[in-house]
Amino acid sequence: MLSRRDFEKAEDLVYRSMSATACYNWPLLSTATGVDVWMKHENHTPTGAFKVRGGLVYAARHKERFPENPNLISATRGNHGQSLAFAANVQDLKATIVVPHGNSPEKNAAMKAFGADLIESGDDFDLAVGVAKQMAEEKSMHMVPSFHEDLVAGVGTYAYEMMQAHRDFDSIYVPIGKGSGICGMITARDALGLKTKIIGVVSDRSDGYAKSFETGTLCEADRSDTFADGMAVRCPDPDALDLVLKGAERVIRVDDDLIAKAVRLIYQATHNLAEGSGAASLAGLLSEQDAMQGKKVGTVLSGQNIDAAWIAQILSGQTPVVE
Repeated sequence: MLSRRDFEKAEDLVYRSMSATACYNWPLLSTATGVDVWMKHENHTPTGAFKVRGGLVYAARHKERFPENPNLISATRGNHGQSLAFAANVQDLKATIVVPHGNSPEKNAAMKAFGADLIESGDDFDLAVGVAKQMAEEKSMHMVPSFHEDLVAGVGTYAYEMMQAHRDFDSIYVPIGKGSGICGMITARDALGLKTKIIGVVSDRSDGYAKSFETGTLCEADRSDTFADGMAVRCPDPDALDLVLKGAERVIRVDDDLIAKAVRLIYQATHNLAEGSGAASLAGLLSEQDAMQGKKVGTVLSGQNIDAAWIAQILSGQTPVVE
């Protein structure tokens, strides 16, 4: 279990490249939900998403442990890859990123701009992971997983910041992709000795963590065709699931229409852009807002990296459809 000292060490690495992000109480969000709601702005990082924190910690510690191997490889739908590309540049390492076919063109362009070599292979995230693992073995590259203690310590600094400043949250809604974000939130809460309830949010089109939480055993999702691509993961990570089972209050499903509604509300109330997974936290609150009346609730705008065509659709009242 990560301690306060572990998070402080991670903060030291993270803050060499970025500042702490804001957590605001936007009046229009509170009016729309009827809840004292606060939003953590992880869209205000150097890559536009919370993942960069984990990449910075992982890359720095990898360089210390394995100075003879500067070649990192991983699979992603976007934010994890941008994180590693950014962090690799900071540490003078090389990042190769495997993305599934049909991945966001704008996220692909961002990964390349941050210096990554990009490879498209596999029909979804889980298949892209297999390709990356095979390449790592064949080319003696270091495979960076989507879930690892160093990633959790890094991304968990956003939660540590959030709950140090607001120790009186009743609940915080957290989107779940592979699991580092919610595990960072759970471990930060426990390190600070707080009683805040952590509620995981998944897409109903990619609900492996919800199924697994309900059954107490690892279950894969049947599909992953959601425009909230940061949550489009069919198979939960076993280590992450173990922590979620022990530390989350519940894991809830939201549909793409509600996520799109949350993207619109965030823009209308704050003039920030949110990608699908970045708006899922607020969508989770919207689905339970009656039960949250009178409570102080946290949400996480975990990323802003949404393609222009999708944001145009959403702001015009539509919901993007993934084939």
